[in-house]
Amino acid sequence: MTLNEGSKVAKKKVRKEKCGDGEGLKYNSNLLAKVKKYRPHLVRVLCLLPPLSMVAIWELLLLVLANHLLRASEAGARPCLRSAMGFDPSYCLSWRVAVEANNVRAWRTVPAQCVRYIEEYMVGGQYCRDLDTVVDQILAYLNGITAAADGLDAWILDVDDTCLSNTLYYKDKHFGGDPFDRMAFKSWALRGTSPAILAVLHLYRKLIERGFKVFLITGRDEEVFCSSTTQNLHAQGFTGYERLIMRSAEFRGAGATAFKSERRKQLVAEGFRIRGNVGDQWSDLLGDCAGDRIFKIPNPMYFVP
Repeated sequence: MTLNEGSKVAKKKVRKEKCGDGEGLKYNSNLLAKVKKYRPHLVRVLCLLPPLSMVAIWELLLLVLANHLLRASEAGARPCLRSAMGFDPSYCLSWRVAVEANNVRAWRTVPAQCVRYIEEYMVGGQYCRDLDTVVDQILAYLNGITAAADGLDAWILDVDDTCLSNTLYYKDKHFGGDPFDRMAFKSWALRGTSPAILAVLHLYRKLIERGFKVFLITGRDEEVFCSSTTQNLHAQGFTGYERLIMRSAEFRGAGATAFKSERRKQLVAEGFRIRGNVGDQWSDLLGDCAGDRIFKIPNPMYFVP
């Protein structure tokens, strides 16, 4: 036996003698495993104790835990779920999922504690991954259907944050943390510089190639935004659609669901079969004549009733 091996055996013997045998050793070993999580240096101290009763052991554990929590509180520790960025990611994730599931309605702004989370979501890559997943599902559905030769199979696409992205505008509005500013958005939309959402542009081109009639239905006011919206769409590659349907004077003041439902009903009355409907708001997708399948594009920045 080497000198080093002998030293290890001696240490084990001393530790066993100090900790005791039998039940005392068993209880102390269990205690060591639990306490080690909170105070590693207490492992050495406990080995010096005689065998303890279970009551004494649990009393000691409670004292150690209380001391740990007290020191954390005195150090100004934040709740364990709150990240270093100052938001609670678990709450904000739950809120976003509830929004996408249409369980949270009529909200005016992103909760203040989730503004940073939504920013990270929109520009950090997860939004693009979620968007790509939705489009992949649409394409999988599209691969299973065929446009009829009569030219009456149609798809409905929304415009804002479905075909065209307003993320750059909402960046200056704290990604939905600020209340909706009608005049500021009007100024933005009239510029006609919204970039295409590339995944949706790819889908759009597939629909055109396969012979579907594509109708773009938007809540934008026809009198105010017709020219800028048409130019913006064309500049970003959205050409060849059947019709751009905008909000006319008769629908001013009407909710998006009522307006879009009525326009879809008119298309069905014309003989079109709506095979699919894509939008970033539930108000794009609910109501009459919604289509054979509806697909929700993620958007946690604003709510349109």
